[in-house]
Amino acid sequence: MWSGFDAVTLARAQFAFTMSFHIIFPAFSIGLASYLAVLEGLWLLTGRDVYLQLFRYWLKIFAVAFGMGVVSGLVMSYQFGTNWAVFSDKAGPVIGPLMAYEVLTAFFLEAGFLGVMLFGMERVGKGLHFTATLLVALGTFVSAFWILAVNSWMQTPQGYGVNEVGQFVPEDWMKIIFNPSFPYRLVHMVIAAYLTTALVVGGVAAFHLLRGQAREASRVMFSMAMWMAAVVAPVQILVGDLHGLNTLEHQPVKIMAMEGHFRSYPDGAPLFLFGLPNQEAGRLDYALGIPKVSSLILHHGLNAPVAGLETAPRENWPPVGIVFWSFRIMIGLGFAMLGLGLASLWLRWRGGLYESRAFHVFALVLGPSGFVAVLAGWITTEVGRQPFTIQGLLRTTDSVSPLASPAVGSSLLAFILVYAVIFAAGLFYLLRLMRLPPHPGEEGPRPGEIVRAAGITPAPAIQPTSVHGEA
Repeated sequence: MWSGFDAVTLARAQFAFTMSFHIIFPAFSIGLASYLAVLEGLWLLTGRDVYLQLFRYWLKIFAVAFGMGVVSGLVMSYQFGTNWAVFSDKAGPVIGPLMAYEVLTAFFLEAGFLGVMLFGMERVGKGLHFTATLLVALGTFVSAFWILAVNSWMQTPQGYGVNEVGQFVPEDWMKIIFNPSFPYRLVHMVIAAYLTTALVVGGVAAFHLLRGQAREASRVMFSMAMWMAAVVAPVQILVGDLHGLNTLEHQPVKIMAMEGHFRSYPDGAPLFLFGLPNQEAGRLDYALGIPKVSSLILHHGLNAPVAGLETAPRENWPPVGIVFWSFRIMIGLGFAMLGLGLASLWLRWRGGLYESRAFHVFALVLGPSGFVAVLAGWITTEVGRQPFTIQGLLRTTDSVSPLASPAVGSSLLAFILVYAVIFAAGLFYLLRLMRLPPHPGEEGPRPGEIVRAAGITPAPAIQPTSVHGEA
């Protein structure tokens, strides 16, 4: 069955599959944890019951999403040992401590205060509960900090040495952590998480406004989501541009693939809006572009020369078609989000933010677009780094474990089947929670409800017994 695939391709497919499922949950959890902190803070500050309703409503959703993110992350991490043992061996002295720091700081922080946040509102004081909510939100950010430090080092490695057995060993931890691409990648990802959450909240609110449900609560969360989209979407585009310039400096081949520049342009490069990358022939077929605009964006000059993929060895080219189109999906959705934010400002000024059904449909359609944009951005980043796992230092073909194709293919098939069942059930439960509007007297999550949503059968309760063994 797997004879037509090599082990490297199957291992990459397995990691891509599990990572695609995993990344959407942290992206949602980071933004939603901060939104919950804002809601609880506003409730404590104003005393308005609507903020408490929304806090408890989104807390249930956060609990399920957070649990699914933890489970998918644990499964994904095992592949470093099974499919990528050579990478783990060579990069372990650098990657291992960074991953351990994530567990010792972010995971312990989240685990220590998550229970108080989810189930402690009636058991602890308001101040302590709010503190727990803030610390969980901080934990999600710290987790992103360490994970992105790892990924960024793989993109722009520095601060390392190579020992006598060929392992990368740390020489300067500050340079390893704060490598050249890390600040841009961290800000870009965290803003993407906030924007993704705002779009989900806005989409859910728009759904209830279209159905005429929970008018006050729906209006409040819709207004908050649209403010976030209006403010954050243009900031994200600016940060993305800065991130792109940083990538041009440190990973120019990735930018060439993103732009579809197979050849060099000495007098200004066009910005290609459409085209079919022909990697074998080294050209962009059916290209539709705007003259010199790519030079303006990349070098701030219409006639600035731009190098093409022809200047790099072919064996160092990434899969151009995937990078070219994933980048355009991300950019296209980013400008759609910008349009949503600007339209919300116009309608707010005209007094029609809560009455325009067409705009509510627009917000509902864009509700899941943040997840698509995050996936497209991740694909652009990771596929654009190929054929290296550590840029310029370790090739993907040299990183894989010595496994036969049937072994990797069988585990990939098992992942697909299990994920299809487990995550479909989790997604169905999340959508069912979102379909119901928030209401006065909204209850927070209950332990049994969350356990059942995660697909775990709780153990039967142990009945107290007397000293003679009788119930």
